[in-house]
Amino acid sequence: MRPSLPTLVALGVVAAVVVAVVAVSRPASAHGDAVTPDSVTTSGHGVVTLVPDRATVTAGVHTQAATAADALDRNSKKMNAVVAALKQAGGTELQTQQVSLAPQTDENGQVRSYAADDSVSATAAIADAGALIDAAVTAGANTVDGPALSVSGRDAAYRQALAKAVQDARAKADALARAGGFAVGPVSSVAEQSATPQPVLQAAASAKALSTPVEPGTQDIGADVTVTFAIR
Repeated sequence: MRPSLPTLVALGVVAAVVVAVVAVSRPASAHGDAVTPDSVTTSGHGVVTLVPDRATVTAGVHTQAATAADALDRNSKKMNAVVAALKQAGGTELQTQQVSLAPQTDENGQVRSYAADDSVSATAAIADAGALIDAAVTAGANTVDGPALSVSGRDAAYRQALAKAVQDARAKADALARAGGFAVGPVSSVAEQSATPQPVLQAAASAKALSTPVEPGTQDIGADVTVTFAIR
């Protein structure tokens, strides 16, 4: 005898309940979902302190004359002398920073003269920075900017700072582990955060005697990371 319609409906409801119960009781891995392990995340900071060994100086010439051509001509002659002096003093990586020519007006807007400006940057060892400035001024420079101090081995120092940052992050994770009663396992992920060198004003030996004094001080190369460790 064929089952009645109410009987079929009842059997269907029972089957659906059984499937639902089985689906709930299955572990997540059975569905292909990854199980996130227990972990602890900390941040770390590392610093390497170095003494800058390079200095970049920008020297310029400002001239003024009744005509534009005269102002530019006077400027060019003085600037050529400044460039030659910078090279003679040991300057390298010379690069023109600005060339400009502009009319100078009075209170009525009338052009009374023309002003020409030209500037060039040069790099030298810290010990030669003072002599570089003096040579430029002696040759005719009447504007000086800098020096901008830098570290020639910055990339290597930054990698050292990164290693210190990871060590700092692990030390923090170990402290949390002692307080929380767990063990810190291997690194599961690490993210680097950008950082820039920060000058630290500390006294240091000045450049050559009898030259414009340049104090290199020190420069901090810093690195920051965020590290996630597995918990065991």
